[in-house]
Amino acid sequence: MAKYLLLKHYRGAPAPSNDVPMGEWTPEEVTAHIQYMNDFAARLQENGEFVDAQALAQEGTWVRFDGEGKPPVTDGPFAETKDLIAGWMAIDVDSYDRALELAAELSAAPGAGGKPIQEWLELRPFMSEAPTVTE
Repeated sequence: MAKYLLLKHYRGAPAPSNDVPMGEWTPEEVTAHIQYMNDFAARLQENGEFVDAQALAQEGTWVRFDGEGKPPVTDGPFAETKDLIAGWMAIDVDSYDRALELAAELSAAPGAGGKPIQEWLELRPFMSEAPTVTE
């Protein structure tokens, strides 16, 4: 089994074919989209391929260590993931091909007008553990 992260982007990838921002969807379209995502995750839970998934809120802050005292905090001027990443799903599958298959299926979540969004998802493998050195 190999774990992969499926990243849902707001922007940064080619525009999806159903490129209507979620803020312009009807409440029914939003509900249908969320239901698709929940049903997809439930199916993966049943067959053991689901690890976790989360939608991300718009809020976000940059923080870093700066020696002693209170860490510096800023809201920019960096490119921020809150402007780029809508959410993610982690999966644990038998093969890269299966990860591609699931990413494509997740891309078919309904959007405006009930039509599949066909959004681009970023598929990234989790790093495996470093090899053990025995010498």
